[in-house]
Parts: sequence; structure tokens; C-alpha cells
Amino acid sequence: MQGTILIADAIATNRIALKVKLCAAYYHVVQAEDMEQALATARENPPDLVICALTLPGGGAADLCRALRASADTAELPVLGIGNADQAVDRFAALEAGVSDVLLKPLDCTLLLGRTRSLIRARNAVDEWEMRDDTTRALGLAEPTAEFTACSKCVLIHSDSAISVNWAKQLRPLLRAQLTLANSEEAIRAAATNGPPDAFILVLPEDPSTATAALRLISTLRANAQTRHAGLLVVQLAPDTAQAATALDLGADDLMTEGFNTAEMVLRLHAVLRRKRMTDQLRDTVRSGLKAAVFDPLTGLHNRRYALPHLDRIAEHALETARPFAVMVADLDHFKGINDRYGHAAGDSVLVQTAERLRNNLRGMDLVARIGGEEFLIVMPGTNLSDAEKTAADICADIGNRGFVVPGTPLPIHVTISIGLSIGPIGEEGRPLSSDALMAQADRALYSAKSHGRNRVNLSRPAA
Repeated sequence: MQGTILIADAIATNRIALKVKLCAAYYHVVQAEDMEQALATARENPPDLVICALTLPGGGAADLCRALRASADTAELPVLGIGNADQAVDRFAALEAGVSDVLLKPLDCTLLLGRTRSLIRARNAVDEWEMRDDTTRALGLAEPTAEFTACSKCVLIHSDSAISVNWAKQLRPLLRAQLTLANSEEAIRAAATNGPPDAFILVLPEDPSTATAALRLISTLRANAQTRHAGLLVVQLAPDTAQAATALDLGADDLMTEGFNTAEMVLRLHAVLRRKRMTDQLRDTVRSGLKAAVFDPLTGLHNRRYALPHLDRIAEHALETARPFAVMVADLDHFKGINDRYGHAAGDSVLVQTAERLRNNLRGMDLVARIGGEEFLIVMPGTNLSDAEKTAADICADIGNRGFVVPGTPLPIHVTISIGLSIGPIGEEGRPLSSDALMAQADRALYSAKSHGRNRVNLSRPAA
């Protein structure tokens, strides 16, 4: 499943219609018919997203959002409002309360699913950094979070400079940020020269072909190491649901579909900047947590001290969300022979290159750590058996099919790797498996792979 969504609406036919659309996109749906039931459901088992009618018995989307913000467990839970065209006041009140967006009926399925994907992706990114932060704190390595005092910097990108100046005059008195104006080329050049801003406001032209070209800037910003973490608010001058969904899928943090509105843009931009500050602080906390204590100095990978507590947290999160994850223990074959024949400097070079190849075959959210001399731990959250087996096979091929170029040796050194694989959090008997049990299973599977010829992947079995 893509994630769990709570639908809160007093009208059963509205809930059913939404459920059909979302289940067709492989989301798991739970339902509530009033404010009290929605809040109880969200607190008992927090979903990935709440889709809530603007008005409910006992409250509404704004009230639900404020109630969720009052609890640490649900404070960052995204809420998407659903309303009618005549509910302009309720819509703005919901946005002020922290609702991520309000879609108006009749719902466009393309925009609904685009918004859903974007909000859940952002939620998962925050969860990932919070999980890493929890691991750092459990190790006693976290430093106090610094209070944010710097003035945020925003860049408004518009092809019409006269309109940009007019918008800026209306925005600047209300924004708690410095606002500069630029076209696409100027924005990229300024980010490279002066460092990236905290957020971009990208205005899409009314002409569809020109707007499509402007959308490519989103990919450029997200692919650039300097700007990939900047907030991004996209503004459409002419409604286009397919274009809107594309902008969200490319990486826009938020979207205005009805053109410029001063109050709404200020609200949305402040929300984008708040999320940016939060994720920046989480990243900084993890990175500053005494790197020498949790990183292997040779390969740059995490070490055992970091990896095992982080595995515990991934296992806990998997149980809470009922999502599978993969644990792999990988070991270079006959590595002692490399040290004996070519020297320890050559062995170190092979380890460094192995670490690089492992990283290249894994996602950013995956954990890879050096836990022994030539032994590595890989943990892949949200990964089923077939995807894990494919990744493990790719790693074996990448290590075994390309020689390692080592200074001082005339020819590349041929190296292979064996991998033991286990899948959690639920074992074959239907019982939750601890991280220690999964590690033990992967170790036994690795031993079996070594016993059966090496250079292979072996899945843990009950009899292994």
C-alpha cells in the first residue's frame, strides 16, 4: 500500500466516492463521520494523511487541524480539506489553522491524487529525518537545537517584471522574509553565486507551452545540490489540473491554482518556510551528532554503533505502519587474500570503492553501514521481498562484474560479495520479529550463501 488515509466526512456517499478513487491508487482508507471519531482515529493510529470536509458534526477541517497540532504524535500530520465553491471564508480559515490545502468540488481526480502523493511524500521525508534524529539522541550524540533567528530569503520568479514588482509591493509588508525578484536564469545564477534562498515562488505563465517549459525549472532546482532543499511554492495563473499534478510530482512543496492572492500567498509561503526550517534543523541535528562516533573513518559509512539503534527504530516504525523492510548482511568474499597478496592499502581501497558501489545501488533513505572488517549491514525501509532481492542481486553484479582499480596493481582486482537477506517486521509464523532476530536470520542466510559457493544472495529460511 502507498499509505493510510483517514477520510472524515459526515456524508457517507462522499466518503465512498473518495475511497474508490484512493483505493484505486493503492491507498489504505479508514473513515470517520464526525470530529470526535476523526480525532480519536488519528490519535489511536496516526494515518499518513487526513482528508477532511470543511464542515463536520462537532467541528470541521480547521478545528481538526488545531486539535491534531496540540499533540506531539499528530502535530505534523498533513490535513487536506474538501469544500464547496461557496465556502471561501471556511477555506481561508482552514488554511490559517494549518490545513495544507483545500480542494473544491467537483473534485478533479488528477489534482486530488497529485496533492495526496505530494503531502504523503513530504510527511515520509520528515518521518525519515525524525527517525534518524531519534537514533542520534538515543546514542547521546544530539546537540541542543539552535533557536532560528535569521531572516528567511525568498525569490519570486516571474517572466513579467512589472507584475513581479506589483506583487512584491503587496507581499513585503506582510512577509517575515526578504523577497527578491528574478527570472529563471537569474535565479539559478544567483543561487550558484550567493547561495540558495530558503524558498522560491515560481509563477507559471498562462500559455500552456510556456508553462510546460517553466515546469522544467522544478526538476533543475530539485536536482541541484545547492537548491534541492529549498522550499518551492508554484503559482498557476490559469487553472490546469494536469499541470498542477505534474508540478507537485516534480517536487513543488505547495501550489496555488487560482493565481495571485496576497493573503493566501503569505500564508502558504510562511508554511513552506516553517517546514523548511524544521527539516533543516533535523538534518543539522543528525549531521552534527559527533560524526566521528557514528561514522567509519575509512569508508564514510555509518558504523555499528549507529546502525544497530537505527535498525531498532526502523523495526519499530515498520510495526507501527505495517510496512515491510529488508535487512541484509553483506560480506566480501576471500577478502583476507586481497590483504595478503596486495597489501592492506589495496584492501582499504577495495573497501572504500565497495562502500561507494553500495551507496550507488541504494536509496537515500536506506541505511548502509560497515559493521566489521569487510562486513556491511544494509537496511531498506518500506521494501518488500521482490524489491529487496532485486537490489541485492544488483549489488552482487556491481561488485562482481567490475574490477577494482587499485593503485600499485597492474590489473583491476576481481572481488565478489555474498549477501544474506531477511524481511521484517513479521515472521513466517505471523509474530513480530525483533531487530536482533532479523540480524540473526540475515547472518545465517549469509553463512549459507558462503557455504553454497559465494557471490550470491541467500534468503533466510526457518530451517537456515
